[in-house]
Order: sequence, then structure tokens, then C-alpha cells
Amino acid sequence: MAAAQAHTSVNRSDRDATYEAARSSGPLVEDAQRVAPKDARRLSKLFFERLSDLEEGTPKHQYARNTLIEMNLTLVRYVARRFRSRGQEMEDIVQVGTIGLIKAIDRFDVSLENEFTTFAIPYITGEIKRFFRDTTWSVHVPRRLQELRVDLAQAREELEWRGNPEPSVADLAAELGLAEEEVIEGLVACNGYDAGSIDRPIEAGGGKQQTGLVADLIGNEDPALALAEDLQALKPHLAQLDERERTLLELRFGSEMTQTEIGKEMGLSQMHVSRLLTRTYATLRESLLAEA
Repeated sequence: MAAAQAHTSVNRSDRDATYEAARSSGPLVEDAQRVAPKDARRLSKLFFERLSDLEEGTPKHQYARNTLIEMNLTLVRYVARRFRSRGQEMEDIVQVGTIGLIKAIDRFDVSLENEFTTFAIPYITGEIKRFFRDTTWSVHVPRRLQELRVDLAQAREELEWRGNPEPSVADLAAELGLAEEEVIEGLVACNGYDAGSIDRPIEAGGGKQQTGLVADLIGNEDPALALAEDLQALKPHLAQLDERERTLLELRFGSEMTQTEIGKEMGLSQMHVSRLLTRTYATLRESLLAEA
């Protein structure tokens, strides 16, 4: 009974400490991960302003920082969706993207009056791309084939020592007591075990002439693919704009006109065109983030 009362007392103490930290660190947010994107942007600004005045490592600072992370996880999920076809679990991608979000929160300068979402998305995207770059370059083979690779190397060495410089599949199979099909599977796995350098020269004419590098044969990712994805995501939200807003976007990006030229075309001042475009961008951004 005494232990239960002590446990209850500790829990109450923890809740009181959390509440006190929340009360002095910014608005109290009961469930930060369920805050709508529009409200998250508004609240994030308040928390960032308070965070800059708090001493790092204190409960108040920790509460504000953790709340910022939880409120902006929708940004991570929004970016992670673009990588869902890469063969990795979405949960793993979100975890990696969260590291980018934390870096963005720690480096964001609220005094510059930049939009945090604009600042954070490159950090999140960069962290996810770095994850794919660092973890997907090698070829992974089953452990059985990894062990077979060692056996094949030893069998080849033994046969060469006996005077067979080029042992065939049948020779290797007989030496190891395996079926030829299994040896072939192991040899294929051996070919993918080590990665060759993309800076290796391509040789022709019996190795006497170099015709370029392997890297010259590797294509680059077409930036138009990402643009096509963005346009498809944007399409239904463009349809919700009024006719004047769609005309502004068509003149600005379709006809590549300047704001001054658009103003002359539509009978508006350049300043008015700028305000209308800014408002339209904000509307589209909110719609996309809400969808995420």
C-alpha cells in the first residue's frame, strides 16, 4: 500500500513538473502529434520564440524542444512519402527523417523570420537521401551464399594447386560434393559480392585502349521526375483556386512573366500582384501540408 502511494506520489510529481515546464515554456499542448498543420505552424513560432530564451538542458527547454519535434512530424511523413518506392520500410524512413527535423529545430533562427517548414524540409530530405546513399550501395546476399563463397574460393585454390588452373563448374561441384546448380548460384553471388569502382576505365582492344570510365555509362536521376510528382500532387489543389489566382500562376510560371508584366496584363500594380501571389502560394502550401 505504501509502495502504491509512493508510486502515485512520484507520478503526480512528474506530471506537476511537466505541467510547470509547459506553463513557462509556451502553450500547454496535450497531444502535440495530433495538432493540425496550420495550428502547428502558428504554435511552432511561439515555441521557437520561447526556446531561444530558455537555457539548454533545463526541463523547460526540453519540453519546448520535444513539443516542436512532435508537432512537426507531419513534415517528416510528408517528405517520407516521396521515398516510399525505394524498398525500405516507411517507419525506417520516418525515423531517419526525424533526425533531419531535429537538426532543423536545433539550427533554426527565429529572428530571421523565415518559415520553419521551408527551412526544415531540405534538412529532412537531405537526411533521408543520405540514409539511402549510405545503406543501399552494397549487394546483400543470404548467409548460406556468403559461406558458399568462402568454400568455392578454397576449392578453387585447392584445384589450382593440383594443376587445374581453370576449374569448371563440374570440377568445383565434385570437389565440394554439391550439385552444379548450387555451385552456379554461389558463383553468381560471388560476382555481386564486391562492388567495382565507377571510376574504373573501360578497356577495349585487349586492354590496350581506354574508351572512358564506367561512370560515363551511368545515368543520372532526371529532375523532371520529381517535378512531375510535385505537379500531380498540386493538381487537385490548383483546381480549388479561383480564376484570377489560376491566371496569375499561369502568367507567372506558364508564360514566365515578371510581376510587373503581369500587372500590366491584368491592370494591377506590381505590389498588388506580389501580394496576390504570396497569398496564393500560402494557400497551396497549407493545402499540401494538410493533406500530408
